[in-house]
Amino acid sequence: MTRRIVGIAVTLLLVAIALLLALALWRAYVLSPWTRDGRVRADVVVLAAEVPGPVVQVQVADNQFVHKGDILFTVDPARYRLALAQAEAMVENRRQDLKVRASVAQRREKLSELATSTEAREQARGSAGVAEAALEEAQVAIELAKLNLERTTVRAPVNGWVTNLRLRPGDYAAAGQSVLTLVDADSFWIVGYFEETKLARIRIGDAARATLMAWPDAPIFGHVESIGRGIADPNATDAVGLPAVNPIFAWVRLAQRIPVRIHIDQKPPELELGAGLSCTVEVGADVHRRRSLLERLRDVL
Repeated sequence: MTRRIVGIAVTLLLVAIALLLALALWRAYVLSPWTRDGRVRADVVVLAAEVPGPVVQVQVADNQFVHKGDILFTVDPARYRLALAQAEAMVENRRQDLKVRASVAQRREKLSELATSTEAREQARGSAGVAEAALEEAQVAIELAKLNLERTTVRAPVNGWVTNLRLRPGDYAAAGQSVLTLVDADSFWIVGYFEETKLARIRIGDAARATLMAWPDAPIFGHVESIGRGIADPNATDAVGLPAVNPIFAWVRLAQRIPVRIHIDQKPPELELGAGLSCTVEVGADVHRRRSLLERLRDVL
């Protein structure tokens, strides 16, 4: 009889434990805000030459890390040096012209009314003023020529990695046409696409944890920075600029997924992030406790 009671008690205990485990897993996987649809993102800087010309030097290689201010490539500066010399010569020309016209105006001012008319004085003063304005214009042309010459050398505006490099010496760089791309090393963040049914449990500032598919044992910790306020509607025609988030299946009605931006607060130093990496994202004040509980449950099961 005692053995039967013990057996029943053990059975009930095991059933209770199983129910508790099932409840914990259900809360963790169904109610808690988490998603496997996460991505590592980063700002991408698309560079173009500000002055046109043939490329004479490319000082970087594909996937190379560069620091802000490093030289990336150089456009042939020959014509811009000549333009600067021309502008400097023009300044000297305008300076001498102003000197002559100002001298004439001063002499006219010293003459009496019998020697020269008021109109002649005004014309001399006006001529000197026009020459002065022309000199200022030529000086501005010098500054523009210097700026164009300086911009033949294109430098990195941020710390980052050169990616998808196809630029080679001899290529012609058109002004404003993209020729090189940098992934900003200081701009990484994580975006998690959460089902709309879980947004009510997500608040800005909530703790977050991301686990990369490639490094499951190297979690990244952060917090919710912002929540997306719009996604593209495939049935609308005016959704320009909104992110397009495709549903996973088309034959059932699924909750839409809204992008939630996660700011990275801490990551393992050995972890190398790359834009586009997949990850699982969890959000909530108890994210660390919940993760440790799930890990223990997986070990038990």
